[in-house]
Amino acid sequence: MFVPKFTITTKILYSISRIEVAKEFIENAPLIPRWEDQFREDAILRSVHHGTHVEGNSLDIAQVKEALLGGSIIARDRDIQEIINYRNVLKYIDDEFTDTHKPVDLGVILNTHKLIVNKVIDASHAGRFRDVQVVIRNSLTGHITYMPPTPDEVPDLMYQFIHWLNHSTNVDISPILKAGIAHYAINAIHPFIEGNGRTSRAVATTVLFKEGYDFKRFFSIEEYYDKDADRYYAHLQKVSGSGRTLLERDMTTWLEYFSEGLMIELEKIKIQVKKLSMDTRLKGKVGQIELNERQIKLFEFIEAHGQISNKEWRHLIPMVSDDTILRDLKFLIKKKLIKKSGSTKASVYKLK
Repeated sequence: MFVPKFTITTKILYSISRIEVAKEFIENAPLIPRWEDQFREDAILRSVHHGTHVEGNSLDIAQVKEALLGGSIIARDRDIQEIINYRNVLKYIDDEFTDTHKPVDLGVILNTHKLIVNKVIDASHAGRFRDVQVVIRNSLTGHITYMPPTPDEVPDLMYQFIHWLNHSTNVDISPILKAGIAHYAINAIHPFIEGNGRTSRAVATTVLFKEGYDFKRFFSIEEYYDKDADRYYAHLQKVSGSGRTLLERDMTTWLEYFSEGLMIELEKIKIQVKKLSMDTRLKGKVGQIELNERQIKLFEFIEAHGQISNKEWRHLIPMVSDDTILRDLKFLIKKKLIKKSGSTKASVYKLK
């Protein structure tokens, strides 16, 4: 029976709490539809690029964008097909898991794999468990770094994992941890002859969507893995190479890494959403307006606290001259966003 072993550490709790805060903000931020569409398109582009690049796909993000738009690029047919396949997988997840009551069952996982390897491997292996032994080797030395379970073990391990994933006793487990466990389990079982990494990442995203953690489809955790691929694979290997059977391995360090990555991605999205949401509110008041980063910080502080004093803005924006900040404040006054109250050192700036 598959019962994942892990400990809820302070690091995991911290990441999950920050994810929940970001989730609440992103889901309730007043973005206009055009910007929401733009955020989703950007997330798809980043997911497709980084989700395949981390596996060795040679296309850069500009080429990926052109390929997704149906343009002509000079590249290997396989690289282009992998891009198209990953986009189709993301569409499949988006279409199928608007209903969060749908289980992430064997059919979903097999369909995901079939889409991922379409026209990349022999069709007889697409969406089917492998019937041969595979090994993971160090690309530089050729040494075997991980020996996955035998083909005979794969079906039973997958059935155990899927049973655990959909069992009613797991409703109290954080969706973030469920997604992380799904990511690791599929990587460790390595049920397919090829495409296991992409399948594991796609299924982790599916689990998040199924649990209502789609974050408006604004995120791409694949970018986090691709930006430091060595660290990503090292964390997977740290669990896989522990020398114990799959059912006995402790996943704590992996779940710390997984939850940290999701936290970093969502906090980045939160900052972008916050700036655009503020811009939306400003446009409703004063029309189109552009603020620099310092002016945004000043306005956000005033909006949150009601006012800002000389002492507060010096602390808020250190390493910048008083003259520069005063010019920023005068600009906000000129745009009728704030007003000055008082004079000399005791003056404060408030919302207009």
